Formats: sequence, structure tokens, C-alpha cells
Amino acid sequence: MSNKIRLEEQKERTIARLISEGMLHSKDVIRALRTVPREEFLPDDLKEHAYVDTPLPIGYSQTISAIHMVGIMNEELELRIGQKILEVGAGCGYHASTVAEIVAPSDADRQFWGHVYTVDIVPTLVDVAQKNLEKTGYGDRVTIMQGDGSLGLPSKAPFDGIYVTAAAPNAPPPLLDQLKPGGILLIPIGELHFFQSLFKFEKHLDGKVSRRNLGSVAFVPLLGEFGFK
Repeated sequence: MSNKIRLEEQKERTIARLISEGMLHSKDVIRALRTVPREEFLPDDLKEHAYVDTPLPIGYSQTISAIHMVGIMNEELELRIGQKILEVGAGCGYHASTVAEIVAPSDADRQFWGHVYTVDIVPTLVDVAQKNLEKTGYGDRVTIMQGDGSLGLPSKAPFDGIYVTAAAPNAPPPLLDQLKPGGILLIPIGELHFFQSLFKFEKHLDGKVSRRNLGSVAFVPLLGEFGFK
């Protein structure tokens, strides 16, 4: 059996399990997880573990999120084709690619495409993610920049959705400000390494913001002005 076939079988088993456990519902989220090759975003020595449902190290004290967490966040963002999304914490580029596959599907007319903007504070990771995005065909749907993601990206705001792939002490005010009315912010909030929860903030049409605790998580710390110092 070739390595490619083996990885595809492992991917299908993992996705089938997540569906059966009720973590995945949206056909668009499921299709994106099937379409984007997680192995292409990992260091060579970890590619064979691409569809083990766990965070994996990508260097620079950062990780690629577990497959179930990517799926859960994409479900909770309520993604639709044509949306403009901001990711804070690009990492290796995998999560942004799964979002891009939903808001700008490979099989859709480009005139209907949305776009994903992603910011990472680690310059070397920006370079790694850019190469990964280009080789997997997402470079035209994901724009990556180096900077303090806790400040958002005001030049491209407002956004239909914003998600943060690192834990913060609180929701950064600039991110809430840069949400469109009707927009969603997902962010892990809590202590530096433990006792974190994933929160879903929704900005209502009148500008008021509500929040909901989606449960316990464990993320690397968000760095920057509104992160952990």
C-alpha cells in the first residue's frame, strides 16, 4: 500500500469518527477537511502522523491544531462562501486553508470567492506558511502577514468572522471592533497554559456583543499587546 493511500484511509477514518461523535455536521466543513492535505503542512518527520487527531509541533514553540479542533472552530464560525475572514495565528497555514476551502471553494467561480487574511507574530513561521499555501494551491485565497495579530488587521476590516488559534487573557478589543454586525469571533480565553475555554462572541446588528462558553481547550499563548506578555 502506498503512503498516499494509507494517509487517505487514515483521514477518512478520522473524519468518520468525528462525524459519528457529533463534532462535525456541516457538509462544507467536512468537505474542506477531506480536501486540504494536512500532511503537506507538517515537517517531513511528522507527515506519517498527519491524521492522528492531536496537536503536532511545527517548530518555534507552536503547534498545528488537532483535526477535531479545526473542525469545531470552522463549524462554530458558521462559514459561508464569499465571506472575509481573519485568522490570528497562522502557524503552518493549515487551518487557514480549510477555512479558505469553505469561503472560496476550489470548484466555485472565482467571482464568488471570499478571502482569508492571517497574521502571525513569528517571521519564520510566516515564511513557512506562505510556502505551504503556495504548494497546496491556497496562495490566492489566503493572504499571510507578519505582525501582532492581537491588534487585528484594521486595513482589511471589517470581517465576517475572526478566529484566534492561541489563548489570550481576554478578548482583544480591536478584534471585536473589527467584526461586522452579525460577525463571529472565536477565541480561547484563560490562563497561560491551562484552564482555558473556547468562547464564541457574536456581534448583533445593533452592535451589542454576546458571548458563549463552548468548553475547555488547551492552546499555546497568544503573544502581542493584548496577549500574554
